[in-house]
Amino acid sequence: MSITPITPAFSVTGQLRAANLKAAAEQGFKSVICNRPDGEEPDQPTAADLQRGAEGLGLQFRHIPVVPGMFTDAGAAQMAQALAEMPAPVLAFCRTGARSTKLFEMAQSAQQLPASAPKTYDIVIVGGGSAGIATASSILRRRKGLAIAVIEPSEVHYYQPGWTMVGAGVFSAEFTRRTEKSVMPRGVDWIKQAAAGFAPESNRVLLADGSAVEYRVLIACPGIKLNWGAIEGLAETLGKNGVTSNYRYDLAPYTNRLVKDLKGGRALFTQPPMPIKCAGAPQKSMYLSCSKWEKAGVLKDIDVQFHTAGAVLFGVAAYVPALMEYVERYNAHLNLESRLVAVDGARKVATFEQKRGEEVVRVEEPFDMIHVVPPQVAPDFVASSPLAAASGFIEVDEATLRHVRYPNVFGLGDACSASNAKTMAAARKQAPVVAVNALAALDGKPPVADYDGYGSCPLTVESGKVVLAEFGYGGKLLPSFPNWLIDGTRPSRLSWLLKDTILPPIYWHGMLKGHEWMVKPHKIGA
Repeated sequence: MSITPITPAFSVTGQLRAANLKAAAEQGFKSVICNRPDGEEPDQPTAADLQRGAEGLGLQFRHIPVVPGMFTDAGAAQMAQALAEMPAPVLAFCRTGARSTKLFEMAQSAQQLPASAPKTYDIVIVGGGSAGIATASSILRRRKGLAIAVIEPSEVHYYQPGWTMVGAGVFSAEFTRRTEKSVMPRGVDWIKQAAAGFAPESNRVLLADGSAVEYRVLIACPGIKLNWGAIEGLAETLGKNGVTSNYRYDLAPYTNRLVKDLKGGRALFTQPPMPIKCAGAPQKSMYLSCSKWEKAGVLKDIDVQFHTAGAVLFGVAAYVPALMEYVERYNAHLNLESRLVAVDGARKVATFEQKRGEEVVRVEEPFDMIHVVPPQVAPDFVASSPLAAASGFIEVDEATLRHVRYPNVFGLGDACSASNAKTMAAARKQAPVVAVNALAALDGKPPVADYDGYGSCPLTVESGKVVLAEFGYGGKLLPSFPNWLIDGTRPSRLSWLLKDTILPPIYWHGMLKGHEWMVKPHKIGA
């Protein structure tokens, strides 16, 4: 390990391994920063493994990954934040130390720029997706006149649960898209930037341009990162060579085209390890495709395979019998503990790692079309922040959704660590809970409402029928309707009506406007 001092408090080196961490601690370093993305080389230790080793030695650790040649102001801001918060001396590393040096220089320059005092808000919301907009609207319906900022860089807002239906040709892609401006609640400041980091000790959110905003209460809901790069060859072939995914707005129409055009051959559908948003979506695409092929009379000529990294078809056992009936009806081959690791689009071959007893083997499967769901992780600026749990997600109390270490911070939606299913329905139920608890925090009071883990997954098993899975923490069934009206464990046409016709306007005109139909916050102790 060759160490290059940059200043008395900061040094750089090349790739560290577990043995190097002990040597660094013995040389007096107090903190370690990893500036290298995971997976650049096959034998490279992961940042998570190094963090565990560093913390076991009493070293603080941050992961601020930089792709070679892609230095950003956001990365510099994160580096500046880390250097301000971590005890010195600090040892940073990448493959050779060059990226760490460059990022340090950028962080120093950013700190020397003159800046006006950050504006302070009563509430800052990071993320203008479903969770953020619904929470802002719920807060404003209870208490107008608050100074609220929503940090969201995108100009477009999507109804993502509709993309499965786009892939099936039921919805148009445009039906799921509106401008962010049209859904932003009146009375909030929309900060059209990306968040780059959190400084909870000083009640600040760092922005990509190097500036910051201050808050009395923070609500963090920036969503989840779709890690397309975790599957070798996938990013290069998406949208062509029969490779598609309903997890992207621009690709869902390609799914529909592939399904319509396929008259015979092999169709693969994949599901990565948890957590992912909408755990039922990977198999929804399979069922709706098979339903189309069945109606077209070509299903018998198509070899349908479902590959899931999980050990079961669905995590809540009550819904599995109905789903298995459709797996058998469509003659789909179910491959459990089978994880997609590579896609060769030109050859039309997918590679899976499959668990067989105690052994893991690599298997190549040719395909004519493949629907891929990518692995999903916390956004980088969340995972490297003080708000992160060991998983990388925002560490919250599962009931109150308040951060476990910072009482004026709340998290909800796909980015929080709660063990609920990551669905739009979960965010709809969480938003009012966070709204009333955030207002209580503003008033210096403890949380007043709790969340039961509710999530809903309308499993579209055929065109016109849905298995309406509704459940909470621990897989407890939490049906919204009496059993005589909708038995969620069985396919239902009424549930399809809910998915197809009722839920979209409830989303646009109810949830995003702060209307809490059937999701009023539950008072603690009530």
